[in-house]
Amino acid sequence: MASVTSCFSDLPDPRGTNARHELDEILFIALCAVLCGAEDCSDMALFGQSKEAFLRRFLSLPHGIPSHDTFSRVFRHLDPAAFHDHFLSFMSRFAEQVEGVVAVDGKTLRRSYDRAAAKSPLHLVSVWAADQRLVLGQRAVDEKSNEITAVPELLKLLSLSGVTVTADAMHCQRALSQQITEEGGHYALAVKDNQRALLDDVQFMMETASAGEPHVDSGHGRVESRQATVITDIDWLQSAHQWPGLKAVGRITRRRELAEQATEETADYLLSDALSPDQLIEVTRQHWGIENRLHWVLDVTMQEDQNRSRRGHSAENLALLRRLALNVAKLEPSKGSMKGKRKQAGWNDDYLLALIRQFAQLR
Repeated sequence: MASVTSCFSDLPDPRGTNARHELDEILFIALCAVLCGAEDCSDMALFGQSKEAFLRRFLSLPHGIPSHDTFSRVFRHLDPAAFHDHFLSFMSRFAEQVEGVVAVDGKTLRRSYDRAAAKSPLHLVSVWAADQRLVLGQRAVDEKSNEITAVPELLKLLSLSGVTVTADAMHCQRALSQQITEEGGHYALAVKDNQRALLDDVQFMMETASAGEPHVDSGHGRVESRQATVITDIDWLQSAHQWPGLKAVGRITRRRELAEQATEETADYLLSDALSPDQLIEVTRQHWGIENRLHWVLDVTMQEDQNRSRRGHSAENLALLRRLALNVAKLEPSKGSMKGKRKQAGWNDDYLLALIRQFAQLR
């Protein structure tokens, strides 16, 4: 278990040479605390005090448990790029072997705004491996529109061969489509008004196309159906638009009935692979895993949207720590929800030890 205590040892310490507590020990305590339900730096200090005997099995702690001010100061000044590089090193073997659908989406940390300093809330772009249910990388951007430049850099960190990249209409860009296909990947990109002429032509084609069989789900008083249409005969469309790697276009029609009210919406997609209607439904459903299995868990289980950390780099660094903890808990093979795993880690030292060993295997 020596690798656990030194896993952050080569991170540059922003505090200089007069720090009383070792940086790698501070970060290790913080990770364990988040695994056990901690939401902020005060929780991390309280966790350390409560679990000091357990932590001394791995850490020297010559000056005892760091205070909440120490945790806060470290995350405020720690270089987020260097911290992200360590995150990538932990996840590198999964990034190299990723399969299936990789979803890209952004999320705003709503309480990270600073009204007094006129600072906007932090917006993060994440890359999510839908099959493995793991975060493979994140990037902070100044504004939501800047996701367009952040996503290509994030995808460079992955092996895209055979992978299908999904994204919303903001990322329906020629350059991104070119990058994905050149690296041996596929894409399913929503197309909307940002590609107005292309969208008009896709919608025109869909007017006379035949849809596949509907997929119906029901529960909690709701009935939802999805019906897909895929067109592969797109020679005239491609001759007009010359979209990189385009092989087909698709449409998903969603109908929802709830409390005697019915709604219907459609979404159109550019596809670099001639998917069947059933395959298109599955790919688009997997894309929404980034909302249901990542963003929802971060907000509801880990209370990310309620965290008011905003000074320096604290919001970005703590967000990455939460994603690292989520990955560690997901990779631990026992069944159970994220909420249940975090509670079990806080109540059962043996289970927390199992999570620590899982983290050690990432190194």
